Amino acid sequence: MTSQSPILQISDVSLVFGGVRALSDVSFSVLPGELFSIIGPNGAGKTSMLNCVSGRYTPTTGSVSFKGQDVTGLKPNDRAELGIGRTFQNLALFGHMNVLDNIMVGRHHLLKNNFLNGPLYWFGGAQKEELEHRRFCEDVIDFLEISHIRKATAGTLSYGLRKRVELARAVALRPDLILLDEPMAGMNLEEKEDMARFIIDLNEEWGMTVVMIEHDMGVVMDISNRVMVLDFGRKIAEGLPDEVMANSHVKKAYLGEEDDETDEDEQVA
Repeated sequence: MTSQSPILQISDVSLVFGGVRALSDVSFSVLPGELFSIIGPNGAGKTSMLNCVSGRYTPTTGSVSFKGQDVTGLKPNDRAELGIGRTFQNLALFGHMNVLDNIMVGRHHLLKNNFLNGPLYWFGGAQKEELEHRRFCEDVIDFLEISHIRKATAGTLSYGLRKRVELARAVALRPDLILLDEPMAGMNLEEKEDMARFIIDLNEEWGMTVVMIEHDMGVVMDISNRVMVLDFGRKIAEGLPDEVMANSHVKKAYLGEEDDETDEDEQVA
């Protein structure tokens, strides 16, 4: 995997809102097929980074490249067409729509029929196209084991099931890169185990590169290939899970332990 070109390249990205610096000169790359996790304390800039990748935010400085193409200035829908999908920390489902229709929204950018030939539903190919996309969505539903709620109204579901529907909608894009923002937040142990299994299968069986934000360190350590740590908008560590957790800067950020290198600098001063 080390000989491959990165599917995602972040170069010196900074993000400033007024006087608030959310990200400061962050650089990293993700290789095709990796399961890459971004961790850090609350307010570290993790979601801001995903927003820069997905196009919701435009970096103040720096660049975002996807599959070798600079996408820094592209809109979110243009990035979705290139193969970037995502879920949100706060659920963004259509509560009045059923599960299947919510997932079908993820296929919208792939629909070729428009308002000109759409009215000719039976004769212009729109029906055939819709059925093809619906079949794919049914495959996603089967994969995520939510067939029993496929016709249920999304707003009536439990939090854990709504999280799964949100993931299904992102998978429906059939992205090459999927961004997961705290996919297991608020879940019980059983739900977390199911979600971790789905994420691993998406990575290994569906061939999706995964960039994930997650606070459950047990999950991060178990399923990630590599981990990056942000703190106050800066990257303080990156590497294999065990290496990152042994890093003194990471221990200080998470546990408040003394940073050995900082102590030595203070003694020298």
